[in-house]
Formats: sequence, structure tokens, C-alpha cells
Amino acid sequence: MSFIRHWKRFIALALIGLLSSWLVTSCGNTTTTASSEGGPAEVEFWTMQLSPKFDDYFNQLIADFETENPDITVKWVDVPWGDMETKILAAVSAGNAPDVVNLNPNFASQLASKGAWLTLDDKLSPEDQAMYLPKIWEATQLNGESFGFPWYLTARITLYNTDIFKAAGITEPPATFEELAEVAKTVKEKTGKYAFFITFVPEDAADVLQSFVQMGVPLVDDAGQAAFNTPAGKAVFQYWTDLYQNDLLPREVLTQGHAQAVQLYQAGETAILTSGAESLDTIATNAPSVAAATKGTPQITGSTGKKNVAAMNLVIPESTDVEAAAIKFATYVTNDANQLEFAKQANVLPSTVEAMKDSYFSEVSAESTPVEVARSVSASQLGDAAVLIPAMEDVKALQKIIYDNLQASMLGSKTVDQAVTDAATAWNNR
Repeated sequence: MSFIRHWKRFIALALIGLLSSWLVTSCGNTTTTASSEGGPAEVEFWTMQLSPKFDDYFNQLIADFETENPDITVKWVDVPWGDMETKILAAVSAGNAPDVVNLNPNFASQLASKGAWLTLDDKLSPEDQAMYLPKIWEATQLNGESFGFPWYLTARITLYNTDIFKAAGITEPPATFEELAEVAKTVKEKTGKYAFFITFVPEDAADVLQSFVQMGVPLVDDAGQAAFNTPAGKAVFQYWTDLYQNDLLPREVLTQGHAQAVQLYQAGETAILTSGAESLDTIATNAPSVAAATKGTPQITGSTGKKNVAAMNLVIPESTDVEAAAIKFATYVTNDANQLEFAKQANVLPSTVEAMKDSYFSEVSAESTPVEVARSVSASQLGDAAVLIPAMEDVKALQKIIYDNLQASMLGSKTVDQAVTDAATAWNNR
């Protein structure tokens, strides 16, 4: 698996290099709504692992759009999650990219830095831009230019197993990382179980990277240089190193991704799971007794009180030859009504101001299901939530550098001071 992961990364890096070269020599795009044959404009639309679960939603969405816009047809292609980066890099590099693509801001920003996406600041009116939540719109900007339409959001919450908490004598879930460390110690001493799982695999989730920001440590400064080589940054390295070396984290945090966190929680082996409200449906199916004992509470955070929200965007390649049609379709997919409907079906959150005002995301009662309560907790965080890892070039390289050196510190092959210094030097000299 390690070989495959590194081979995919090599392919992605090679394609980014090819893309940079192609964009330099590309002659640009033409803004049209009709195809080169003179018929209806065809918009090719790629999503990321949303089929077959949401086939009915997208088929109806596209049919409604085509009825309203008879001069435009939409071809929908769903791409498996693990294949999207390689496929879109290859398509953009070859000059045959789709016209509207579903990506997350971090990956999209890597290509935005190469000029791959259409900038939207002069394509959408201030009123159109203002329909999206301000912090989420900002997350689709790089160097002051907007490169994507905000789509659906996931504001993770803390799910906790009340049975394990009761066995450990814990009455309140942790709200901060400091409290989390105490809970981890108590759970291990009283039950023999681990309190939680968080991955340190460089290619996987960025939760640990986000913890730096939540604990008040900026990752880079205004010049793009490492900003974590500070006493506060060393304290974060020390925090995770101590948890691992004191056997308060499962050993496989170094080798397994976030999926392992879900598996351990479902198996009743961990007390806490940081995830989206939508995970409760899966837990209820796979482990009904664990789901029955589960409650939800806001995200664990640091001294800053900051909470993270994961976002999905729609981007339009600069090379599209149906620019106006692509903009019209992306705007349609992400409008208030369609975001609200998709959020209800997918149990996620919308990124528009008006859709988030819907009582669906806030009203709970004594008869509310655990999923409904968890959804309201998730939605209640959006006022304090933002995409904590800013859109920046080489963000995945930064994550790998920090995670690799954190692992070295956790395993004892480097001191915390040396790990921090090495990470900062590697980033600044990349």
C-alpha cells in the first residue's frame, strides 16, 4: 500500500510539472456558450464519489437545468475519490479537462497557483459573491483571486461513547486539547481503551495540521516561510509526542488514515470520534449499540477557540470553451435552493447564507434523533468555523514535512527541538 501511495504521489507531481509547462504555452480559451459544431453547449461536469447514492438528485438537477437552459446540455461524470487528483491533473495537462469540477480548496489551490482555473472576481457580481458565507468564499481565494464556487460543507463534531465515559468516571466530554489529554489518560487507566484516534499519515487527513492553528500556531508567515519554529510550535510537537510515547494513542496512528478512526469507534475500542454528523448513519447501521450510546458535542479546539470546516468547491478550468455555460451551471448547482436540497439529502451543510438560515439545521426537540441533534451541533459551529488551512501552494508538501518530522519525534529518533528545526528548514528550502 505504501508503494502504491508513493507511486500515485509521484504521478501527481509529474503531472503538476507537465501542467505548469502546458499552461505557459497554452494560447488561452474562448468564451462561448455554443459548441464548436454550432449546437447546444455541452458542459462536462465531474463530481467526486457521489454516485450512485445521489444519482436521483443529480439526474433531476441536470434535467431541470436543461429545461431552463435549452441551449445547454450537461454530461455528468462521477470519479472515485482516490482517482480524482490524478485524473484531473492528466485531463488539464492534456487540454481536455471537463468544464466544471468538484474539488476541495486545498487541492484546487495547488492548480490555482499554476493558473489552471478561471478566476471569478470579474465574472460574478458582488451580489452573487455575497450569497456565499464570507469565510467560505475567502477559502476559495489565492493571492486575492477567487478560483471556485463554494459548495457543500462538513463542520466536524465530537462524537463520544457515553458507555465508555461512564466506565471511566468521566461526566463531560473534552472541549480543548488540554482536556483531551486528561481524558485520554483517564480512559486508558480506567478501561484499558484509547480515548481517540488521529492520523499522522502525511497523505491522509489534515486534522493534526489544523491543530497547530487551533493552538495558536500559524503554519507560514506572510512571506510563505515556516512560522511554527517557535516555543508555541514546539509545544504542539511536544503535545502529540507525549500522547504517543505515553501510550495514549493507538500505534497505528502512524500508518492508518482517518477510516481507521471510524472502524475503532464502531468497534467500541475508542471513546471519541471526530467526524461529521453524517457518520452517525453509518455507525447506526454497522454498530447499533455504539450509536445508541453516542452523543455529539462541538469540535475540540485549542486556545484560539477556532473550529475547522471542510469545504467542497466547484472550479472551472481556464481552458473551457463553454465559459458562460459553465459559469451558469456552477452557479445553478450552488444556488440557495439546490444547496439546501443537497444538504438535506447528503446530511451536510450548505455554503450559502440564505440556505443556512433554514430551520432544518437548527430546530431540535425531545423527539429529535441523534443524527438531527448532531446536525444542529455541527451547524451551530459555522459562526466560529473557517477553513483553517489556507489555500496555498504546496500545502500537501507542508503537511508531509510536518507529519514526517512529528513521526520522528514520536518514535524517538529525533528530539522535539530537532524535529521542529528540521521541519522548518525543509519547508524553507523546498
